Formats: sequence, C-alpha cells, structure tokens
Amino acid sequence: MEELPSITVSQREQFLVENDVFGMYSYFDTSDIATQKFIVEIHRDKQLDYLMNGLRQLGPSFSSLDANRPWVCYWIIHSIALLGESVDDDLENNAIDFLGRCQGSDGGYGGGPGQLPHLATSYAAVNTLVTLGGEKAFSSINREQMACFLRRMKDTNGGFRMHNMGEIDVRACYTAISIASILNIVDDELTRGLGDYILSCQTYEGGIGGEPGSEAHGGYTYCGLATMILINEVDRLNLDSLMNWIVHRQGVEMGFQGRTNKLVDGCYTFWQAAPCVLLQRFFSSQDLAPHGSSHMSQGTDEDHEEHAHDEDDLEDSDEDDSDEDSDEDSGNGHQIHHTSTYIDRRIQPIFDSLGLQRYVLLCSQVADGGFRDKLRKPRDFYHTCYCLSGLSVAQHAWSKDEDTPPLTRDILGGYANHLEPVHLLHNVVMDRYNEAIEFFHRAA
Repeated sequence: MEELPSITVSQREQFLVENDVFGMYSYFDTSDIATQKFIVEIHRDKQLDYLMNGLRQLGPSFSSLDANRPWVCYWIIHSIALLGESVDDDLENNAIDFLGRCQGSDGGYGGGPGQLPHLATSYAAVNTLVTLGGEKAFSSINREQMACFLRRMKDTNGGFRMHNMGEIDVRACYTAISIASILNIVDDELTRGLGDYILSCQTYEGGIGGEPGSEAHGGYTYCGLATMILINEVDRLNLDSLMNWIVHRQGVEMGFQGRTNKLVDGCYTFWQAAPCVLLQRFFSSQDLAPHGSSHMSQGTDEDHEEHAHDEDDLEDSDEDDSDEDSDEDSGNGHQIHHTSTYIDRRIQPIFDSLGLQRYVLLCSQVADGGFRDKLRKPRDFYHTCYCLSGLSVAQHAWSKDEDTPPLTRDILGGYANHLEPVHLLHNVVMDRYNEAIEFFHRAA
C-alpha cells in the first residue's frame, strides 16, 4: 500500500502556530465581556513599567546586544512615545549623554562608546534623539560630520555600505537616506544612482530583497520603498507587483509574515503594514486604483463598521447608536463629525487592519508588559517597539494622511488603546518628527 506523504517541518510549524492562534481566538470569542475587555486592552502601566525598567538597568543576558545599545534606546524610548508618555529629565539627560559618547569624531554613531560608526546604529541614535526632542538632543548631533560619514559610506554602485568596508544592502540605503532627510543634509551625491540600486533589488515576486538576487523580505521591502519615496523615485518600482506581494503576506492568523512560506511574526506588524499604507496613500494621491490588491474585497466604511461590530460590546460609550453623523469617545475628548470633508479624508485599507490589531493584542501582547513574536515566545524590546509601531499604523490605516484622526471603530478596544501616529517613512512619533524638521531646517 502506498504510504501517505509526511508533512514537512515548515508545514508542522505552521500547523502548531495556527493551533495556538485559533485557540486564543476561540478563548477570546467565548469569554465574557469583562474578560474580553481585559484581554484586548493595552495595559499601559505594565508596558511602561517594563520599558522604564529596561531603560534604567538591563541584566547580564543583554550582553549579546553590546554593539546594539543605541537600538535598545530607540526601541524603548520610541515605545514610550507611542504610548503618549515621555521619560523624566534624568533619563533624558543620561540618554543624550550616552549617545553622545557613541558618536564618532569623524561622524556617525557606533553600537557603544568607542565602537565603529555604523549606519544602523546611527539611524537608531538619530531617531532616539528626535524622539527625546528639544534643543539639547537635536544639537548633540554633529550634522556636518554626519554628512561626511554618509558620503564615505556611499558606494559607486549607487548603494551604501553599513560601515567602513562593510556590506552593501537596502538596509544601508534606507538608514542613510532617513538620517539625511531628517537632518536636512540630502544632496545629489547621496542620491546619485540610489534609485537604480533599489530597483535592482525588486524581485520577481514583487517585494524587495536585501541585495540584488536575494529573496523578497518585509524589512527590506519597507526600507526600499521608504527610500524610493524619500528620493522621489517611487514610481520607478513595479508598484502593482509590490502591492500584490505585501498584501499576500497577511495570513490566516491575521498577522503578517516576513517572507513567503514563513511563520507569522509580530514585528512585521510594522514592516509590512507601513508599506501597505504608504502605497494606498500614494495610489490615492495619484487617483490610481491599487491593482495589486485586486484579490481583496474592496469594502466601504459601512463594511468596516459591520466588521467592527463584533467589538462594539467592549466599548463603554455614551454614543447614540442612532446618530450616524458622529463617532465619539467622550472619555478621551475625541469627537469626530462625519462631514463630507472628513469622509473625503478616509481611505479603504488594502489589508485587514482590525484583524491585524486582533493578532497583536491577543497573541503578541504579554500581560506583564512587553510584546513578543507570537504565542509561546518571550517578550523583548525589539518586538515591543515594532508591535506598538504597527498597531499605530493599523489604527490610522483608514486615514488618507497623518493629520486625520482615526474613528473609534478603527481602533480595536476603542480610544483607550489609541497610540500616537508615526511618520511612516522614519517610524518616529509625528509631533517629535515635526519638531525635529523645524529645528534642522533652521540649522541649515
């Protein structure tokens, strides 16, 4: 008798993840209202305790991140900002002082004091200082030396090296241009040939790989797309193919995977959702239809309202349900009237924004604070940063621009879970970004 084929390791791992995720969803759906409210809530006090404790003192297990210390600062401080909070003066001054000691005399930031300047840790350091805000943080960045460092990392093929004699990849291109854009030091030398290099990394699948010939990957796709937008060459990419690849990365669990046939991972809540929103806003601004997402149902606000109805019972609201002209959360001081002008500022997302929030809040959030890759995994600051960043993106996905606030029904759990909006090209909170841009334009 012919033997049945055995399942592969990948198939087995996928089955186990789906079993965990759907088990959690089933538990949630069959729980009483009080339990559902607790599970879906962002427990801000627990999150802030976890983050603040990490900023003050890390245990010996973090020694492996010794060359990534600016990243730890960014993951934590950005997460705090997303929650609408800030660090106290002592922590702020300590962070500025520490990052100052990571800054090289010839420009750029290393992974720690005395370490080799590196584009990745330079990006993390600049974003941290932008998030801290204020003249002391901004003026601690040596713009002139940073510009020199970026030029030294520029390669003749149009791309950038991560560090002196280091690898050339899309990550380096993005971090260099993101830094230059915020600091207002972009010039023709930095952008020359850059679009050609990014274009050479777009794969047959539609996504973008780390370097020419590499597999399409969520992180590199975000970096490549953001870079092309920042240098005003995004229309050179095959955007329909790119759109098609990204939307297919949202799986049955409602979270995103990073590559084809890989497991869902909470960090891709940002790396994949941000490109979705960037593309939908680009197509909207050009009055183009997003053909690459044609496999998805193109719903309306009314469909979205029905989709969100499952969570209506979780809201303690004084709203009059018969009043279709407003969406209000009086406890948070938010009131949005559905005027024709406001409706014109809404756009149908190309991914399931509420489904994504459901995955992150039910499967990635840890009750004692922090977020993780998936169920059964430990929490860490990296996943906390990018799960919260992606949640913010998903909450604001129905808005045509960053100035349009979300409706209550756009946010799973209501406005009690509302996070600060992020600048999609830099992943820093919008008000901190605006403050930094104003400062560095005056400094030019």
